[in-house]
Amino acid sequence: GIVHAKYLLVDGKEAFVGSQNFDWRALEQIQETGLRISDPQTVQQIQAIFDQDWQAQALLAESKPVPKPARQAVASAPQGNYLVASPRDYNPGGVIDSQVALPRLLASAKSRIRVQVMDYAPLAWGEKGSRPFYAPIDNALRSAAARGVQVELMVANWNLKKPEVFWLKSLSLVPNVQLKVVTIPPASRGFIPFARVVHSKLLTIDGTTAWVGTSNWSGGYFDNSRNLELVLNNASMAARVDALYSQLWNSRYAAPIKVDFDYPVPHPGREFE
Repeated sequence: GIVHAKYLLVDGKEAFVGSQNFDWRALEQIQETGLRISDPQTVQQIQAIFDQDWQAQALLAESKPVPKPARQAVASAPQGNYLVASPRDYNPGGVIDSQVALPRLLASAKSRIRVQVMDYAPLAWGEKGSRPFYAPIDNALRSAAARGVQVELMVANWNLKKPEVFWLKSLSLVPNVQLKVVTIPPASRGFIPFARVVHSKLLTIDGTTAWVGTSNWSGGYFDNSRNLELVLNNASMAARVDALYSQLWNSRYAAPIKVDFDYPVPHPGREFE
């Protein structure tokens, strides 16, 4: 569990949530997506998350226990745009658990799901390097495909390490699933470590709902780490996210995964294998 969220607040009136780390490479050499937010309720919830984590860190620095905030049950998904976050146990009251919200959204799809993340795998990290199975998202995507929903998934070439690549290939063989791997060529100025990669974390459903956030889609992000995501029940915003997706999906940088190919292990931090 880590603080993996990337966001900022300005004067308690505006916020920014996105996939960008606050690093020059994210702004120049990595494909990212973020949202500028002015909705007062959402900004207030993001501020509450910041305050919760700020106070928790102060307690941890003094070796004191961090109390869990009182949770407020949410019977159903709100209408309009709303914030979800993880981990559930440390969300302020009224903030929806992203691990509940995401499978619920995927279950609502009727015709098409489009996903872009850097890393996808139904695996978590366990003790002594073990990789426990993490089912919620993978089950939801496979279930959607089984009921006839067209599922498109784009991942970064960094995702081609083992054992993750085996799960990507498995998912790509499911009827109604298309999976592409995106490879960004080196910069003209030469190799840049940990750059030239697609890092956005986004989703569209049926061209009417969009999701933009900070989580990769694997174990540890939605259950044990701090992440924020925005759900946009807005056809106009969904169309804008879809346009970003289509631009990359149809580009020369995105290629269907090859199930019979033994991909070399990616090494983002060095130039040569």
